[in-house]
This record gives sequence, structure tokens and C-alpha cells, in this order.
Amino acid sequence: MPDSNSRPNTFGQLPPSKWPGERLGLPRFGPSSIGRPGRRLLGFAIDWAIAIGVSAIFFNYDPAANLIIFVILQIVFIPTIGASLGHRLVGLRVISIHGGWIGPWRPIVRSVLLGIALPALVWDSDQRGFHDKVAGTALIRR
Repeated sequence: MPDSNSRPNTFGQLPPSKWPGERLGLPRFGPSSIGRPGRRLLGFAIDWAIAIGVSAIFFNYDPAANLIIFVILQIVFIPTIGASLGHRLVGLRVISIHGGWIGPWRPIVRSVLLGIALPALVWDSDQRGFHDKVAGTALIRR
């Protein structure tokens, strides 16, 4: 019989985090802690409003253009300034959980999945959406 104190070895057996970001080695509060839902949603709303504004000016408010512009803004700004414009305004940034520069492929994967929306609605106990888990990223406070 396995020891009940043994370390879990499969994903389904991982215990929940005591606070968001604990398993990633991030602090509970303050700079570098996981961005909480309120800031995340406000940043998303700002980014979406920017995409709608650009779409209204150049594409006569085309819903498909809204989504494409939103994804492109994410892909351009995450590797260059470390966050989308909306997240930057609310004090958040995107990091690679493996350290170093986030690179070009992580923002592409993250943004395309975010554009689908469903992955962003599925969170783990670290408050990372599926889009962040697949891309190996985390949205943290600056």
C-alpha cells in the first residue's frame, strides 16, 4: 500500500495550491504574485475596447476584425513590452514560467487560445487559464 505522505506523481493527484502561484514559486501578495481576476478582467476589457476602436475606425466594426485585432495586439505587445496594453495599464505582465524572455511563440500560442475564449475560462488553483498553461506563461503583478 502506498504511503499517504508520498509525493503525488500524476497531475490529477497534485494537491491544490495554498495560494495562487505557490506551485510556481511566486509570492502570495505584492509584486510578482499571480494577477487576480479583477485586474485580469479589467485588462482584458481595455484590450477588447482598443480592438473594437481600431475595428470601428478601419473595418466598420466587423466582429471578426475585432477578434483578429485583439489577437494581433496580444502577439505584438507581450514579447515587446511584456504585457498587453490593457494589462500594462492595470499593473500586470506576462512571464515565462521557465524564466528568461518570453519569446515569440508563447504569445502566439497564448493569444490564439485566448481568442477561442474557452481556455481562458478553465483555471487551475494557481489561477492560470488553460491558455497560460499550454504556453508556459503566467500573468503576474508588476
